[in-house]
Amino acid sequence: MPVTDNQHRFGMQLAQMSRGWRAELDRRLAGLNLSQARWLVLLHLACFEEAPTQRDLAQSVAVEGPTLARLLDSLEAQGLVSRQPVPEDRRAKKILLCPSARPLIEQIETIANSLRIELFSGVDEADLEICMRVHAKILANLEKT
Repeated sequence: MPVTDNQHRFGMQLAQMSRGWRAELDRRLAGLNLSQARWLVLLHLACFEEAPTQRDLAQSVAVEGPTLARLLDSLEAQGLVSRQPVPEDRRAKKILLCPSARPLIEQIETIANSLRIELFSGVDEADLEICMRVHAKILANLEKT
């Protein structure tokens, strides 16, 4: 079955929207002295109820272990995270947010929420629900590949 014009345009539009959204969020977060990769790690880390292992965090952020290790090194140097040994597995480390990270995460979330409000201006909730169903189907198809 050939690709339709709408399917092609949808993919291009989705990629453009993703890049543009991230770029704008990066621009707005620039004053916090965090790269996109580092603020993303902080946000993912804040979502865990219990301190994750480095491996669990890498899976959540969708990066390779060595990449995460470098990011954690820089976040640790900034006093935002700490690593704690796991008693039952000498090779594993739990990653904890330091108290100084909480206000920074709140700032990131405030800025991100402000951007979301702007970007979803004029978008009907029903249209958004349809879009989310389409995205969920595409994501499910991706997982099959």
